[in-house]
Amino acid sequence: MSNWTYKAKDKQGKTVKGKLTAPDRSEAVAELQKRELIVLEIESGSGASKAKTKGGGGLGSITLGKVKPKATRTELVIFTRQLSTMVGAGISLLEAIDVLRDQAETPGMRLTCETVADNLRGGTDLSAALASCPKVFNTLYVSMVAAGEVSGQMDIVLDRLADYQEASDELVKEVKAAMTYPVISMCLVLAITAFLMLYIVPTFAGIFEEMDAELPALTAFVLGTSDWMRANVVTMVLIAGVAISAIVAFKKTPRGTKAFDILQLRLPVFGPLLKKVALARFSRTFGTLIKSGVPILGTLDIVAKTAGNEVIAEAVRASSVAVSSGDLLSEPLSESKVFPPMVVRMIAIGERSGALETLLEKIAEFYDREVKAQIKSLTSLIEPILISVMGIIVGGVVMSVFLPIIDIVGQLGGK
Repeated sequence: MSNWTYKAKDKQGKTVKGKLTAPDRSEAVAELQKRELIVLEIESGSGASKAKTKGGGGLGSITLGKVKPKATRTELVIFTRQLSTMVGAGISLLEAIDVLRDQAETPGMRLTCETVADNLRGGTDLSAALASCPKVFNTLYVSMVAAGEVSGQMDIVLDRLADYQEASDELVKEVKAAMTYPVISMCLVLAITAFLMLYIVPTFAGIFEEMDAELPALTAFVLGTSDWMRANVVTMVLIAGVAISAIVAFKKTPRGTKAFDILQLRLPVFGPLLKKVALARFSRTFGTLIKSGVPILGTLDIVAKTAGNEVIAEAVRASSVAVSSGDLLSEPLSESKVFPPMVVRMIAIGERSGALETLLEKIAEFYDREVKAQIKSLTSLIEPILISVMGIIVGGVVMSVFLPIIDIVGQLGGK
């Protein structure tokens, strides 16, 4: 008999830890499944000998060279959709996973399927097998599959999961596309300005010195700025590098994450857009989990972890505490001041009518349309603003160089 330390999820979605005794890992996993727990991590060993795996699978943390279990968003959607189709057609889970492994296009996805298949052969449920690849299948995915196992509607749950992934990915792509244009444009503006100030403007400085001409204020300012930038270019790069590193390190801390999330929601142009994206994600995740049969407390725990914004996550965690005490979900959500009155009212109506998942889907669809409309208006608004900024910065530098030349030519013409 060996001692085993485990970490798992109970039926309410709460993470539990403990120890048990079993002859091997398969027996340990089986015992935990009898307790209706979803195994996330199980570890065994004594003294210096220790073996650790994730999720109850034989290949849980095995890698082949530099290959690790992984999948892109697109691969995961295809995997989920095809698995749903095969399960609905009556094909066994193990056979379906083997088929998906054979047609996988990347080594990472192939190893993912092999890991899941190895767990299934060891006697684990699909949810525990998927949990052996936490980098591919997150808590939401595993919890929905576990709910499908309990309800006996695995194909339906997988189909909903694929729909959820596709809708979420489409929203993410639209937001990234809206953000990419202004970011690239500003980088080009800064690069062009730096090139002009470091290489072009200094060549004219020598010409002006030879002419001994009186320079306009704008030209004197640009030449002075160019001289300072050339003298301190290494210092500027070092300061920028240290500042970026400090910001990235701070953002990885809980306090930094919350500070950045608050800042995102308060941005003058992108803040409202990002808030609508967060609300759409909250509503879609919540509705999909409820419809799939995940318990309300487990749903709130997963929604908080996948919210994508710590402000939203804190409000959801506070609501989970209130719900566990017997309160309605809409009451703590309204007190948080994060969720708009429309969202709170629709959730309250859904709680009273028993159609919460339907109304959550309506909320998600509403905010999807709002995001798309705002992205279109944002794109049309940003383009002239960026062109104006580029014209002012680049045009100002060019004008500062040509003003003295124009003055000199005018003076020569007058003579």
